[in-house]
Amino acid sequence: MQFKHKKLSNGLDIITEVNKDAQSAAFGFFVKTGSRDETQQIGGVSHYLEHMFFKGTDELSTHDVNRRFDELGAIYNAMTSEENTIFYSATLPAQLYEAVKLWCQLMRPALRDEDFNMEKNVILEEIAMYKDIPEYDVIDKCRHLHFSPHPCGNSVLGDNDTISPMTAEQMREYFSRRYAPNNTTAVAAGNFDYEKICEILEAGCADWQPKQVDRKTDFFAGTGQKEHQNKKNLTCQHICLACPTVSYQDKRAYAAMLLAKIIGDDIGSRFFWQLVDTAIAEMATMHCEAMDGVGLYYSYIRTPKENGSKVMQIVEDIFKSLYKERISADELQKAKNKVLSAITIKNEIPMGRLLELGFNWVYLKEYRPIEEEIEKIKKVTIDDLTALLADFPLVPFTQFSLSPQ
Repeated sequence: MQFKHKKLSNGLDIITEVNKDAQSAAFGFFVKTGSRDETQQIGGVSHYLEHMFFKGTDELSTHDVNRRFDELGAIYNAMTSEENTIFYSATLPAQLYEAVKLWCQLMRPALRDEDFNMEKNVILEEIAMYKDIPEYDVIDKCRHLHFSPHPCGNSVLGDNDTISPMTAEQMREYFSRRYAPNNTTAVAAGNFDYEKICEILEAGCADWQPKQVDRKTDFFAGTGQKEHQNKKNLTCQHICLACPTVSYQDKRAYAAMLLAKIIGDDIGSRFFWQLVDTAIAEMATMHCEAMDGVGLYYSYIRTPKENGSKVMQIVEDIFKSLYKERISADELQKAKNKVLSAITIKNEIPMGRLLELGFNWVYLKEYRPIEEEIEKIKKVTIDDLTALLADFPLVPFTQFSLSPQ
């Protein structure tokens, strides 16, 4: 593996990891913008804008974009979160260079009024679709309840009240402010020629103009509020819990990730043995989301309505037990094995490595070889978890639940 970094005069970071043994190559643009960077008036614009990139440029139509990716045999897509918008593709090594040229063009989309108006219906349909998915709906509402009024509580999709009145001009203004080269990182991983990639990016991106781009990254402990709603057409109760944890920049982020595995992994966790294996809940998981300056544990539980109170008593007992008795060495080792397996398998292919490279640079401005990531996870101790629990109590927590009417 060989890592190289170059910064263009306009502020665009180019980071690459060359692996001549790889059979593929991956490339992506990481833009440090998402729903937390939106105002209330344009909620959902980052995700909406992601869709618009595939509508083409002044020179390329939607059909042209799809045809050219198809000709390259590319696996390509984009994704928007609270904090980042990522455009990426994976190809055979020989096709990577044309894919990079295409992405350079697409990163300056036409944002035509007619495309904007047509895509608005797609976005509204997507919002309606996710509202019909209880797991997504309850997590989205719990996140908003937990973070309000912190911007990390903004919904990635937005809602009908923000998307319907949004104008193309508002989107163009947001694009102009946030999609600056000094707020963007170009990332490549796999088998490719570094100098050739840099030449393409300099030719395609050098005329992008830098802007002053800001983001508030203050920590927020959460509201600790609880809210319950009844909803038609549900057969189960859906519960989401949220409590604060460390940020991506915090050296304890690995400990936080392991703690979430111990408590709420799909299989073999405390949630699993006490809720799922006993058939009290159909699903019970906990995830750790380390973000820019702030962090979140969120748990999702699906259970028959009549078990709701029992589930919550067991969950609180599980949380409290972590303070009464130390986590066992066996629990920690199992969690490490799971995390290490997942990280190693993901990073074996350039597409998985691309995401790891990009996120570490966006959040930390540093390169971390996979060997370093593995070593940091191995070094986490039970004392580290105990200290983390003392600094970030799991109780009280924010809770949002949906039940059948």
